[in-house]
Amino acid sequence: MTYGAPDRYSRSGDDTGGVLLHLQNTILKMIAKGAGLQSTCTTLCNEVERLLPDVICSLLTMDAAGRMHPLAGPSLPKAYSDALDGVVIGPLVGSCGSAAYLQTDVAVTDIATDVRWTDYKDLALPHGLLACWSSPICDADGNTVATFAFYYREVRGPTAFEREVVANCLYLSLIAIDRHHRVVEHQRRAFTDALTGLPNRAAFNAALAGLEARGDRGWALFILDLDNLKMVNDTFGHHAGDQLLKTASERIAAAVKPGPAFRVGGDEFAMILESPDALRDLHATAERILELLAPPADCGGQIVVPRATIGGAVHTHDDPTVERVRQNADFALYHAKETGRGGFVRYWAGLGSSMTRRLGAIRDLGAALREDRVEAFYQPIFRLDTREIVGLEALCRMRIGDNIVAASSFHEATTDAHVATALTARMMDLVAADLRRWLDLGIPFQHVGINVSSADLSGGGVERVLTAAFEREGVSLEHVILEVTETVYMGRGDQAVQDAIRALRARGIRVALDDFGTGYASLTHLLTVPVDVIKIDKTFVDHLDPDGVSLTIVEGLIRIAQKMGIRIVAEGIESEDQVEQLRVIGCVLGQGFIFSPAVDRRATTLLLLDHSQNAVRLPVVKDGSAAR
Repeated sequence: MTYGAPDRYSRSGDDTGGVLLHLQNTILKMIAKGAGLQSTCTTLCNEVERLLPDVICSLLTMDAAGRMHPLAGPSLPKAYSDALDGVVIGPLVGSCGSAAYLQTDVAVTDIATDVRWTDYKDLALPHGLLACWSSPICDADGNTVATFAFYYREVRGPTAFEREVVANCLYLSLIAIDRHHRVVEHQRRAFTDALTGLPNRAAFNAALAGLEARGDRGWALFILDLDNLKMVNDTFGHHAGDQLLKTASERIAAAVKPGPAFRVGGDEFAMILESPDALRDLHATAERILELLAPPADCGGQIVVPRATIGGAVHTHDDPTVERVRQNADFALYHAKETGRGGFVRYWAGLGSSMTRRLGAIRDLGAALREDRVEAFYQPIFRLDTREIVGLEALCRMRIGDNIVAASSFHEATTDAHVATALTARMMDLVAADLRRWLDLGIPFQHVGINVSSADLSGGGVERVLTAAFEREGVSLEHVILEVTETVYMGRGDQAVQDAIRALRARGIRVALDDFGTGYASLTHLLTVPVDVIKIDKTFVDHLDPDGVSLTIVEGLIRIAQKMGIRIVAEGIESEDQVEQLRVIGCVLGQGFIFSPAVDRRATTLLLLDHSQNAVRLPVVKDGSAAR
């Protein structure tokens, strides 16, 4: 029998070793350059078929379940290869299935009569495939990962030279497959979150890029934030937090099947929804996810109820890019977290403008903090009878060039917890330094009120920050009152805020309830979460008509507060009539434009020197300090 290809090589002077060396070099070069497995194996088959024109070359891979999958077979009919896909290996499953199962080469010289082809010969014979010799390819652990086969169009077995060729091909195929598995494993690790096993941020970005490239329509994106991960980490340790993440990941992935779920950050997950059932009612889909997530979970011996908030956005003609949908979902999540954690918000057109303003405010305030452009202004608190200053409220201002911007202009930025806590820390540093100067002037100073946010209280670090700032300046904490708004005081149902208020007062730090009357707090709340000072909101002061309801409410509040040992301060006083009305009903303290707006440190120093109780008048130098 002649081999055809060897004759061609022999005419060029190459011997058998040279032919095989050329084959090896061709394939090894492809592997070294990173060619794909299918491309490499297809080239291998083509090279072998040029070398041996009487054979048809085939490579099949095996999956973990023992199913065969066509890898390369450029000369095999497609219908035949497709028919083999998914067939389970076994001792009587043709040549390849038997070779893989038995882990030895199987040479069938006549497919029509061989028992191993009984169930499969009707697939091969119509295509003129009369004989088949297959050899297993095993990895370092001895597992069959593929088969390499020769089909013949005549009844026969392999020749000696064909065996030599196949021995080289098995070696080359194993190198290619092994490299492919390492690449796949590297990609799997690069695209998989090590803790939860979910696809990670890189996989999420790739999935979005795929949607963009395909121009897919009709999909939605959910971004989910695990609300109580930080609390679990801080309370029970990171082991419990890791268990919470694993449990949440499993539940989220199960809830959105067949769609993918990704862990894209510490406590953040993303879900791409494409199924009609999920898209039909996004609110119902989100509710189902939250319900499946909610059952109590054993997290390292601690029982934790997972809590989450979801923001969602839909790919539409108005929002045609993937990046826009992603941004919209983020906007929706931010809004959901602000308006009430534990629910779902779907993006709507107006939400983007609101969030853009908020993000702009966060950016501007963050820059001001970095560049030391945040300043403390002070509004004095006066005795209504003697017009003496008994205290101050510190109010933050942002300097932009020569302009001073009031806090109301960047209030939206303080909804970001990181910015809010950074702003509070800066204000405490500034106030402590100013207090040190005033005390050094001999001013008989009582207190400064410093506003704190819900992030400061629920985060648990406000006492540490306050203590550090005042200890640096050698100022006693008896000179500070922490002011919380009624909204913060109520904590939106967050028990951590009210627990923090109790803890601060237990350590001797006074707390004032600011803007009383604007929210839902009542005097009954003061029984369980007492405060030291109540500041009556300006809306009541504005309506102090002699026969009005506001006057009656304020008068009653003053009497009750006096019995509870709580001091009252009236805010927003703008006229002498209001001063007199408040004095008549027993209000002792107040602040407002009638006395002084909020002013900078130098102007505050002058006010204190002129109007503080038992003030010692000292000449003031240009920078606002007193001469000694």
